Amino acid sequence: MEQSPEAPKQAPTAKEIAAEFREKITGSSRGYGPGDRLPAARKLAKDLGVQLMTVQNAYGQLRDEGLVLTQQGRGTFVRDPSMPLGTEPGSSPAFTALSAELSSIHDALRLLGERLDRLEQLVGDETPPSQ
Repeated sequence: MEQSPEAPKQAPTAKEIAAEFREKITGSSRGYGPGDRLPAARKLAKDLGVQLMTVQNAYGQLRDEGLVLTQQGRGTFVRDPSMPLGTEPGSSPAFTALSAELSSIHDALRLLGERLDRLEQLVGDETPPSQ
């Protein structure tokens, strides 16, 4: 009995699935734009012959890269790159935490700037000592 020269096709990994969608989102042949919904994870898993967790991990990689948003019960969507990371519902928790941290740093810098302005005014108002 002769075996086929073609090896059975292996199911894609989460990394390969993520790479394919990354190309469709950011590549020159853009298949998905901001706001577009990616295929439902269950259906994609069935179509690709992989476990649901594999697709969820792929979508998680894309979310962690800031390319997509996942909204519970609605699906996974391509995020609008003009929106600041971490500000939309469904953002990666890491980007949300980073956004909050940057906001607090911005506020602290603004307060320090105001204090510096007041100090410079006080020093500028003083007359230099006579010699």
